[in-house]
Amino acid sequence: MSDAAEKLSEAPDQVEAEIDYLLPSSRINRRFWAPGEEYNTGEYKPYPVTIRNARRGGPFTLDEHGFCLTQHRTRITDWEANYAADSPYAAEVVDAVKDLTGADFVVPMGGMVRTSGKTSKLWQPPAAEAHVDFTTRTANNLAERLYRAARPDGAGYDRFICFSFWRALSPPPQQMPLALCEAGSVGDDEGTHNTKVDVDEIPTGDALYAPIEGEEDMVAATIFRYSPDHRWWFFPDMTEDEAIFIKFHDSDHSRAWRCPHTAFFDSSRPDAKIRKSMEFRGVAFFTRD
Repeated sequence: MSDAAEKLSEAPDQVEAEIDYLLPSSRINRRFWAPGEEYNTGEYKPYPVTIRNARRGGPFTLDEHGFCLTQHRTRITDWEANYAADSPYAAEVVDAVKDLTGADFVVPMGGMVRTSGKTSKLWQPPAAEAHVDFTTRTANNLAERLYRAARPDGAGYDRFICFSFWRALSPPPQQMPLALCEAGSVGDDEGTHNTKVDVDEIPTGDALYAPIEGEEDMVAATIFRYSPDHRWWFFPDMTEDEAIFIKFHDSDHSRAWRCPHTAFFDSSRPDAKIRKSMEFRGVAFFTRD
């Protein structure tokens, strides 16, 4: 064990923290996204939750829980050069996801780096409310569009998984780890849509709530109201050779088909460091012959 590892504070069995949930009174739910900045119009409230140490639970599997931890050694060091769907890191993710899921065809979408420290045009803040990045409608439309673009004459697919391949880029312990909600603790009827609106600058005042033509067809995430039934987990002390696979949407609903998640502030670690992370999205297909 290195001297640096010996000096780490010990991760507890569980952390008492707060997670932002959507209030029942919230009506216009949009997430405006600009380079280095994000803004939610939804009304949220922090709720106290217990987030358990997943390294002392489990094992966690994709089909039962909607997320899993995997070992993944990467050759990448320049993360700002590896956002793109055709980047060297994208190729690594494709291979890893095929191994994890058994899918035979993976379409990479691209990555995003986040930080709990100072943001920039290339570094976004952590997403800090209970959410899944897509709705069912968004996932279905996205999967069909990406598959047809990649294989216009293909025979189609029987199943797909929209996913995130998430890794910490900063050393442990991370200041704002990723909390993962066990899929079996979330009802299929839970959640409401949160439209993603891409802008150059975040609007203000009434412009945040003004009608947007075609909003019903825009990409949307799913956001959640508080439930005491939700079971939250986290993997403390993520290392450079680990990654978390998160299901955004599995078209096979007989399995765990989505995993709500969020960043949270871990006040239990006095030596916590600013979190930097990379999330890489894509769609894994189980194609027809």
